[in-house]
Amino acid sequence: MRKGRTANSPIAVLLIEGSPQIETDMAQSLADTNGAYELQVVHSLNDSLAAVRKKQPTVVIFNIATIAGDTSDMVKQMRNATSAFMYIVTEKSDTNTILQGLEAGADDYHEHPVNCQHLVARMHALLRRANGAFQLENALHFGHLEIRPDEGRVYRDGKEISLTRTEFRLLCELATSPNKVFARETLLDRVWGYGYFGDGRLVDVHVRRLRTKIEVRPDNPEYVVTVRGLGYRFDGEKVKQH
Repeated sequence: MRKGRTANSPIAVLLIEGSPQIETDMAQSLADTNGAYELQVVHSLNDSLAAVRKKQPTVVIFNIATIAGDTSDMVKQMRNATSAFMYIVTEKSDTNTILQGLEAGADDYHEHPVNCQHLVARMHALLRRANGAFQLENALHFGHLEIRPDEGRVYRDGKEISLTRTEFRLLCELATSPNKVFARETLLDRVWGYGYFGDGRLVDVHVRRLRTKIEVRPDNPEYVVTVRGLGYRFDGEKVKQH
């Protein structure tokens, strides 16, 4: 769970960046939010790992294109160090890097050229969706799984599973409406806040990551199943509420 903050304290944003122009543009875009965000900038992976442990930011923006190293390894190191929402910035249409970053734990991506106002708007949408509570007092039980929406916890066979905030939100959106088919666009709107303007790859990659954590056999999922041509469904035939 993230470090708590008071209602009026700014949201901490860590920017890992090598471009002075993007640093300036991001600082200005966040300044235009009337103090809603507090920005810290670092220029290397090592500095960023130290910064996340000290500051515990809510959001990390990682410009992969300007930091030398293997994308998957860098994102994994960052994800292991923090549960913050993580954006990666990539070269335009670099599909391989985008997928590597998402598979390694990033919540979203943004392509060059960087439009900082657009990035801040997407970040704000994601945070707004993430802060929306699921109004359920009781845990949900699905076979091996127990989901506690009010606590932000998931258990399989009594053992807690570590999910990112985005993975947990995706799971709850599916599981609180068992047996309902969700189109990718619907999940983009409910989890990321993007609707039809988002990228369906975000949903597909997060579903794959979620399956590796909650399914006994991710290649033959019992819970989060694909409905060909339509989207995804949470199989809730065994659902019980206590």
